[in-house]
Amino acid sequence: MTGLPEHEPHNMWSSPDRPASSDAETEQAETDEVPAGSGFPQPYGPETGENDGHPPTPVLPHATNAPLTDLPPQFNEYVPVREPERIPNFGHLGILVILLLFGLICTGLLTQVALAHHLWGVSSRHAAIGDIHYTLGTEALLYLFTLAGCLLVFPMVWHKSFFAGIQWNGDIALRLRWRLVKAAMACLALALLSTLVVPEPKNTPIDKIFHAPGAAWLLFGFGVTFAPFFEETFFRGFLLPAICTACDWFAERTMDQPRRPLGARGHPQWSTGAMIAGSVATSIPFALLHAQQTGWAIGPFVLLVGVSLVLCAVRLSTRSLASSVLVHAVYNFTLFSIMMVGTHGFRHLGKF
Repeated sequence: MTGLPEHEPHNMWSSPDRPASSDAETEQAETDEVPAGSGFPQPYGPETGENDGHPPTPVLPHATNAPLTDLPPQFNEYVPVREPERIPNFGHLGILVILLLFGLICTGLLTQVALAHHLWGVSSRHAAIGDIHYTLGTEALLYLFTLAGCLLVFPMVWHKSFFAGIQWNGDIALRLRWRLVKAAMACLALALLSTLVVPEPKNTPIDKIFHAPGAAWLLFGFGVTFAPFFEETFFRGFLLPAICTACDWFAERTMDQPRRPLGARGHPQWSTGAMIAGSVATSIPFALLHAQQTGWAIGPFVLLVGVSLVLCAVRLSTRSLASSVLVHAVYNFTLFSIMMVGTHGFRHLGKF
């Protein structure tokens, strides 16, 4: 014995001002202070057969977004708080590009099988390039393989369906269908004005494809179904949101702007500047995608940029990718219909 008072071990759960009490009172008080379902184990002793009589260990809640008030003060600083992810972003666009490469490989393999069996009388890749069946067939297969990969991969990444992630919102498009038809007519007016100001060149690659037997009808069907859906999915479903999100993210980091909250359906709400920059940056590659078909003429290129800006405005204002798909499909349908009527069922394409 040293003669000095022996201090009891410090109790991390007790308050410094709490008066000392007997062991029985302390055990009873701690038993009463731990509510059931609080995330911590209930007091138990050797009679329960658990832990072999060792003192219980506090257990942290599993959810990372648990309220900080549910934890003792010493654990507050160790609880990570994750901000909601803004989707789609450039990371998701990168995944889409990988899926496109996967679709390209699968399409190439099937094309090789078709050539080996002389499908449509074509047996070489050089001949397949100029055949409308292979031109549209390979493009359709590429789209379908990529879509299959998206339906499989993105729900695991986003923890929501693919169409919810790209903000499809078909109900909005259905409700606004007549306004969207008017937007398509505005695009058609731009096309007619463009032909008056800058006449389209003749004998472009798309003109040569149209003159192939049966090509006009195949292009008609492809242009109002596959093309609007998949082009809008890539450009307005992934690229446009990714650029808008990147612009706002950059502004938040460089100008200390507050992070914009997500919308009611869990999608980003972008600033006006981000939407303008995203629309312009999306429209240029969209026009370049079709520029080769029109012989790189400046008139059709400017027209495609203008049409894309309208499609971006529809997508952003309605928060619905289905809306821009509908506008795109109606615009293509109207153009093909005018051509069909003017050429008597595509029989006299020389008039155009």
